[in-house]
Amino acid sequence: MKESVTILDKTFVKFISSDEIDKAIATLAEKIDSEYINDDPILLITLNGAVFFAVDLLKNLNIKCKITCVKVSSYSGTESTGKINDLIGLNDNVKGKRVIILEDIVDTGRTYKHLHDMLKDAGAKDIRIATMTMKPEAYKGDLPIHYVGLNIPNKFVIGRGLDYDGYGRNLNDIYQLKQN
Repeated sequence: MKESVTILDKTFVKFISSDEIDKAIATLAEKIDSEYINDDPILLITLNGAVFFAVDLLKNLNIKCKITCVKVSSYSGTESTGKINDLIGLNDNVKGKRVIILEDIVDTGRTYKHLHDMLKDAGAKDIRIATMTMKPEAYKGDLPIHYVGLNIPNKFVIGRGLDYDGYGRNLNDIYQLKQN
């Protein structure tokens, strides 16, 4: 794969290989399989970014599960706006169900908190999160993060579902914004 890519006006350098990502996702799937062996959770995919992670995770899961999607937005360019916008809301009944939120990245935790509160209000019995990547330095929430594929530094990244203004999601590796 390419060692660097240019997306719009920014250059990104290769940070995490697709092989490393695949191994982390397979490990997450094993853990989820073991903890939900007698359950059939609902996997809540956050569009658009978590689609890539969700597909890879689902290929590795052996449990019975149902999937549903929501779409929220909190970024403009490389910065979080600090405000969560619901673009597509929850359409499935989660009352009394165990739900695992699937995220491409957890940074500040605002999106996770927003989704957690939405699911709690809808009557979910148990709410957990599985994320492909997490920025522990940026996390400001108090909710537990249950399943983390890869911990990364608080740098802007693209690829494998992560984007810069909608571009770069389709990159198989993860790239970090090049520092000048």
